[in-house]
Amino acid sequence: MDKEVTNFNSTADLTSNPGFQSTLSIANDEKNDKTYNPFEHRQLQHPNSTIGSILHLLKACIGSGILAMPAAFKNAGLLAGTIGTLLAGYLCTHTVAILVTTSQQVCVDAKVPSMSFAETCGAAFTYGPKKLRSWGNFIRALVDFSMMLTYASTLCVYVVFIASTFKEVLDVLQPEWKLSVQMYCIIICIPLVLICQIRNLKYLVPFSALANVLVVIVFSITMYYMFSDLPPVTDREMVASVSTWPLFFSTVVFAMEGIGVVMPVENEMKKPQHFLRCPSVLYISMSVVISLFTVFGFFGYVQFGDDVKGSITLNLPNNDIFAQAAKLLMAVVIYFTYPLQCYVAMEIITRMLKKYQPNKFDNVIQVSIRTFIVLLSVGVAAAFPNLELVISFVGAIFFSTLGFLFPVIVETVYRWDRDTGRFNYIIYKNIVIGVFSIFVLVSGAYVSVVGIIDEFFVEHLIENDNLTSTSIVNMLI
Repeated sequence: MDKEVTNFNSTADLTSNPGFQSTLSIANDEKNDKTYNPFEHRQLQHPNSTIGSILHLLKACIGSGILAMPAAFKNAGLLAGTIGTLLAGYLCTHTVAILVTTSQQVCVDAKVPSMSFAETCGAAFTYGPKKLRSWGNFIRALVDFSMMLTYASTLCVYVVFIASTFKEVLDVLQPEWKLSVQMYCIIICIPLVLICQIRNLKYLVPFSALANVLVVIVFSITMYYMFSDLPPVTDREMVASVSTWPLFFSTVVFAMEGIGVVMPVENEMKKPQHFLRCPSVLYISMSVVISLFTVFGFFGYVQFGDDVKGSITLNLPNNDIFAQAAKLLMAVVIYFTYPLQCYVAMEIITRMLKKYQPNKFDNVIQVSIRTFIVLLSVGVAAAFPNLELVISFVGAIFFSTLGFLFPVIVETVYRWDRDTGRFNYIIYKNIVIGVFSIFVLVSGAYVSVVGIIDEFFVEHLIENDNLTSTSIVNMLI
């Protein structure tokens, strides 16, 4: 350290010489001409090919959320739902593109080979306008915390799905039981606690592989029933009431958004330039995703109409063994996916607690936190077991923020003093997307909360009073 200080002081003395300043300026110009290429500095043991990266992104985006698309179309109508899905898909694709572009640019500034989502957001502020540079660490921590909450809230959706599925099936197979959804939430608690104690990601690979196989089987059975004896399209609403559109958008955002896995996929690519440029991993993957989601939502709503449930598998006939098998298999898929979501949340929590955590208590802390996360998700799911409303609420609060709001803020901040496009169109474009994100967040959360109050509180607590769920929410606000 002393030697570095000495050298620095010596250099400072030399800078008083005008000839040295000229030489130093030329040297700096030559150095700046050699732009750092982060792709050339990535050292990957097992890089993913372009095709492999497409498959990873498809796997991340096409999950259980697609089963909620028919319920989303119920809240928008066939015509509005189709247009809305295409719009939401375009916005998801665009925000991912600007996030990855910004990440690649700040990697050049920071001279690092790759960055995570949170690191990208923090670095955009650090290398952005001078007045905002001190916010870099705070923004990185905020995004990490938001990611943790997002994945933790997804666990609640998974618990509701598993419990609802078991109730649907066992109410038919064992009608004398007639257990509540809440009771099934409690029953599956111990199996979830046990599987979430697996800490090494490689030991979860077999579960993930089996889940992928089961998903194909479930989707095949579901599509068979979905396309069998379709009623006329004219029997369904083309445009639903505007009051339910927030539920539509928040559900679509929940189902389609895969922002959390975008940077890991791009960071592990053998040719990361192909993520955005031809053959584009992002645009090929999202084209498939948007098409599948539109078709699934459209025909699912045509088949089951207003009776469609939060997951279309719950609409499959109760008197058919294949339909019942599909429901149970999907519950198993979600059970195997649960520890993967928990792993992401735990990775963030562990990183946050690392500097405070004594090594000798590491095992106890790990077990305790994992158990607490499961118990918390089960408790929330038992309190609010309506799958459609829970999905809508999670999509509105968390995925609209991570998927839409953060990327446009990050791009705006980073490009503020650089290039905001002709007539500052980038700023205006990002303002529009940001307003849309806030609309989905506020309206989706509001409508979801009103629905939750309608279902779980009003009918029990308000019998002869003139209060309504809307008035209760207004008073709370």
